[in-house]
Amino acid sequence: MTDRLAARPRQTARRDRGTKDYTELSRIITASGLMRRRYGYYWSKLVGAAVVLGGAITVFVIIGDSWWQIFMGAALAIVFAQIAMLGHDAAHRQIFASGRWNDWTSLVLGNLLVGMSYGWWQHKHTRHHANPNKIGADPDIELPVIAFTAEQVDERARHRSGAVAWLMAHQGILFFPILLLEGLSLHASSVRRVVSPAPLRHRTVEIAFLAIRIGGYLALVFLVLSPGIAAVFLAVQLGLFGLYLGMTFAPNHKGMPLVPADAKLDFLRRQVLMSRNVRGSRLLDVAMGGLNYQIEHHLFPSMPRPHLRQASRTIRAYCERLGVRYTETSLWASYGIVSRYINRVGLGERDPFECPLLQQRQTV
Repeated sequence: MTDRLAARPRQTARRDRGTKDYTELSRIITASGLMRRRYGYYWSKLVGAAVVLGGAITVFVIIGDSWWQIFMGAALAIVFAQIAMLGHDAAHRQIFASGRWNDWTSLVLGNLLVGMSYGWWQHKHTRHHANPNKIGADPDIELPVIAFTAEQVDERARHRSGAVAWLMAHQGILFFPILLLEGLSLHASSVRRVVSPAPLRHRTVEIAFLAIRIGGYLALVFLVLSPGIAAVFLAVQLGLFGLYLGMTFAPNHKGMPLVPADAKLDFLRRQVLMSRNVRGSRLLDVAMGGLNYQIEHHLFPSMPRPHLRQASRTIRAYCERLGVRYTETSLWASYGIVSRYINRVGLGERDPFECPLLQQRQTV
């Protein structure tokens, strides 16, 4: 009991220090102008997205019933993924000062153009941002197919057949191929959410937009293409769409330390220590929708995408001054880390990565 009472002042002091650290960083970032809106950038993105999507659909109709449509399926996968990333920016209040404008932009981009429920995504993603990589709190490490923790492995081992055992032992290798099903899963999860009894703010609008998008898209595909070509086209488009999004999000937190369910962390360290940046050119920034600056995005979710690169220099230097580990790697190295981590968990390793924050706690 005495040890517990003695630990409380130290924990309170750490939390107070962490609050001050983030407050100071926020002051620096705001003073540098990195939180200001970029209306010209985003309006050009919004108009460009509409033009490109309209042009892609026009080309699709002109090509007609041809196996060349497989390439259109790949092109549309990229277009839809880029629109989804733009919807992600709107959902984080990066585009407009008005919350209402951001909400409706997200509904149009997500539900109407991509076929993903904004309400479903917002509920899931908000929980992830609040507790990245925290066991029992982050939905992004609670997947039905892949195990990210030893506890998940133990739970699934109770019902393990020979095939399941093999899959879990090789889940690191299979992780990226499984992402080919992610596009279909995103659409299915969206439909389940809007028809479920769970609270949903814009339910009527979301149902209408999803019905128009999914129903209209399928009708167009099967009107233009014969059944066989249509099936292949949809498989390519949905498969590559899910793979693209999955390979964009996977490097951000997978293979980073997991946070115990009972751990209490200050905001700055909770976001920085559990996130990974992916360094690269401005072309990579476009390809990943700015999500390669995951640390900056988690610290300042409403920061406009074009400011993230500049902010990363300031935040990296600040973290180095505090002695907080700032993780950054190349894209291909990050994929290797993710694959090895998931494989080690699947093989039953109890603690494949030590949490640097817990190491710091033990030395205080």
